[in-house]
Amino acid sequence: MTDWKRQCAAVIPCYNEAGRIASVIEGVRRHLPNLIVVDDGSTDGTGRSAKTAGAEVIGQSCNRGKGSALRAGWRHARQLGFTWALALDGDGQHAPDDIPKFFTCAETTGATLVVGDRMGNAAAMPWLRRQVNRWMSRRLSARASVRLPDSQCGFRLAHLETLARLPLAARRFEIESETLVAFLAAGEQVAFVPIQVIYGPGPSKICPVLDTWRWMRWWAAPRPASG
Repeated sequence: MTDWKRQCAAVIPCYNEAGRIASVIEGVRRHLPNLIVVDDGSTDGTGRSAKTAGAEVIGQSCNRGKGSALRAGWRHARQLGFTWALALDGDGQHAPDDIPKFFTCAETTGATLVVGDRMGNAAAMPWLRRQVNRWMSRRLSARASVRLPDSQCGFRLAHLETLARLPLAARRFEIESETLVAFLAAGEQVAFVPIQVIYGPGPSKICPVLDTWRWMRWWAAPRPASG
């Protein structure tokens, strides 16, 4: 059995989440004592709030995107000697009480990447986000020749040594798709676990038009071979 509290760190990329990051940290610490918040160029004091709440904070001097923030957090967690990283968003859309499901799934399936699956309650997602997710998931499933029910969920448990071997370069929200494709291309086991669907009143950081265009550009780009 894996000692998750010792071997896993939570990695939380966030941008301008000063009002919510402390409650996210409080919830996560019930399950994981080690938290790394990557403050992606926030201008509202997110980093200070996260540090006050007890997380280690990595600050990026400007907003570089979720992919860049995640990769910085993963590198730092590996440098600190952690074996696994649990990624979740800093806006409260992921329920910390779902965290044990990821650990159980990794232990029972042997997966090196476990992804949250919101599609069991897809009606609770905003209509446009639900449609875009399904559209992207169908295309990724066809490319990978395996069913990927929720390819865009950012609530994920990943094996850090495996991550370090993969050719990841995405800077923004394409990181979710890129990571899935890279794990599967490398022959790694990927599993999905049902999670709660939570959407607050605030606006999403995702821009449907711009981020879909970025995803299409990523989709059309040549794929580097995994090392």
